Amino acid sequence: MKGLSLIILTRIVSITFALLFDRLFGDPHHWPHPVRWFGRWISWMDQRLNKGTKKKMKGFLLVVSMAFWTIGAAGALVYAGYQLHLLIGILIEAIFIYTTIAARSLAEAAMNVARPLSLEDIEEARKEVGMIVGRDTDQLSEQEIARAAVETVAENTSDGVTAPLFFAFAGGAPLALFYRAINTCDSMVGYKNERYGQFGYFSAKCDDVLNYIPSRLTAIIMALMNVSRSSFSLSYVFSIIKRDARKHPSPNSGYGESAMAALLGIQLGGTNTYQGIPSHRPKIGDPVNETLTGTINESIVIMRRTVYGFVFCFFSLGGVVIAALTWS
Repeated sequence: MKGLSLIILTRIVSITFALLFDRLFGDPHHWPHPVRWFGRWISWMDQRLNKGTKKKMKGFLLVVSMAFWTIGAAGALVYAGYQLHLLIGILIEAIFIYTTIAARSLAEAAMNVARPLSLEDIEEARKEVGMIVGRDTDQLSEQEIARAAVETVAENTSDGVTAPLFFAFAGGAPLALFYRAINTCDSMVGYKNERYGQFGYFSAKCDDVLNYIPSRLTAIIMALMNVSRSSFSLSYVFSIIKRDARKHPSPNSGYGESAMAALLGIQLGGTNTYQGIPSHRPKIGDPVNETLTGTINESIVIMRRTVYGFVFCFFSLGGVVIAALTWS
């Protein structure tokens, strides 16, 4: 019982430090970063395995290799740190968890779009939004630029912040790193096209499974933490989530987007263009308000409050478990 309490407590402390590091430093591009290493490894595996026959099984080997590097190698390093000294273990774990979350960089990326948009510099805003979305941006209007930025914040609130935190709470830095590795695999090879339909199959499916609970939990906490600032009732927000979340092509991304759309009273989705080819996606939310520059700023506030609520819930749960174990 005492050992479990210590594990929970050290995990809470590690996550607290990780959030503090992210708040202070964000994602410095000149620092070593596991996600960049994941990307290089995925590219290396893609070049050597994504050919010939049995591509699906080769793609499964990619997922297994990610488990080796994160749960295996990183887990061994965290364990060794704790064996040396409790504070060393906490610091190593905190640094690893810090590399998996991107609250500050997500906010900064969105603000880089909002800033020129507020100055009516449409060309610069198109350039900045092109850094965070895959769609064509050279012809986007002000509303379409704002919509793209808000959709990015909504989706990445879970993918880039609350989901890795969820796995950090559940299994410490190794599990958080494994989630981030699989999420990177999905973003690089998890496409339903001729090149990656087979090789990226397990990456995409594993990402869907890992995000199932965090995405839905994030939508619930997003609604609860932000409805007091919204012009809409909690019942309305949940009705939009229930109505529209499953419209999204992704089985998970629609939950964050529908919650964000409901809280802001805007409509997300619609037609996007990729390399000149239109892609029509179902619309999410009701167009009560226009999607403008201020909407991007509001989406950042919603993201941050959601993260605070997420952390508060798990810290409270951890405190209750520690108290129960101590009492017993």
